[in-house]
Amino acid sequence: MKILTVIGARPQFIKACMLSRWLKKDHEMKEVIVHTGQHYDSNMSDVFFSQLHLAKPDYQLSIGSSPHGEQTGKMLIELEKVMMREKPELVLVYGDTNSTIAGGLAASKLDIPIAHVEAGLRSFNRTMPEEINRIVTDHLSSLLFCPSQTAVEHLYDEGIKENVYITGDIMYDAVLDFKESALEHSNLLSQLPLTANNYYLATIHRGENTDDPKRLSVIIDGLKQLDHPVLFPLHPRTKKQLNKWNITDTNQVNNIMFIEPISYFDMLTVASQAKYILTDSGGLQKEAYMLKVPCLTLRTETEWTETIDSGWNQLVDLSTSKTIVDAVLKTKKPKGYPSLFGNGDASDLMYQQIKSWLK
Repeated sequence: MKILTVIGARPQFIKACMLSRWLKKDHEMKEVIVHTGQHYDSNMSDVFFSQLHLAKPDYQLSIGSSPHGEQTGKMLIELEKVMMREKPELVLVYGDTNSTIAGGLAASKLDIPIAHVEAGLRSFNRTMPEEINRIVTDHLSSLLFCPSQTAVEHLYDEGIKENVYITGDIMYDAVLDFKESALEHSNLLSQLPLTANNYYLATIHRGENTDDPKRLSVIIDGLKQLDHPVLFPLHPRTKKQLNKWNITDTNQVNNIMFIEPISYFDMLTVASQAKYILTDSGGLQKEAYMLKVPCLTLRTETEWTETIDSGWNQLVDLSTSKTIVDAVLKTKKPKGYPSLFGNGDASDLMYQQIKSWLK
């Protein structure tokens, strides 16, 4: 039984490594890994394969960066060629990136069943490319693995009721599995003038923030005014836009420490030791919760509404820099910690369902 796995971005490498472990152990299954090259920077790609012991991709498409339609189109062309050559029984896609929808579209055109990990998420903001990717991929999929009951309800509301499973979140598997190793092997914090619980971690990469000079300026101005140092790993897109809009010097800015993209182990370490996390990343919102670090989401909505309801996450108005500062000053660590994303066995449950479905 051949499974073709499509990955291309940092979060997908982490998720895929957990499920690939189970597929490797099963001698009745063969996994073919296709890396689209959506993330091509070595700090956002190669280092994850080595740290997570994810098998080297069987196909490296090297698509690279380009506008959404062009990038997705290039992926679709190349993925179709691979699928026609490999003839898998199932195509496995993760999350909500252009690699996800390209994998789903290519498979559906060839009448190959699709399994979608992280199905059912909705921000209800269709100006986000990720929201379109989620919706379309879910409606194309034959197996839908949901991280929470909320995700299941979203699918039911859209008429998707068959082969929908609550598995918990596969990222939680990874956090539980790698956190201790990350703390043991990462030396990033020791290289920086930072101490645990005495700095903020910030990441920005979504187009709604990076492509709007006013919005991006408000975020940077707000971070400058915070009462503790801000560690800011720079996504290539964000760095490009900061320079394009001439918003700030990414070498030295007040209390903001800009650094290059970092490995998963380094990110787990700095995230777990941060006082708070400020981000527009869906994945980091979850990881903040899993690491029990309060999160401030620099967006008007989130697909991870459970983290908002629990009090561990809050949406921040970006009308002025003061709203960011005020939100940080008012933030406190909640006392309760409900179990939102399963028991850390999502990858096992997904594997069992895939095996059962294929047979």
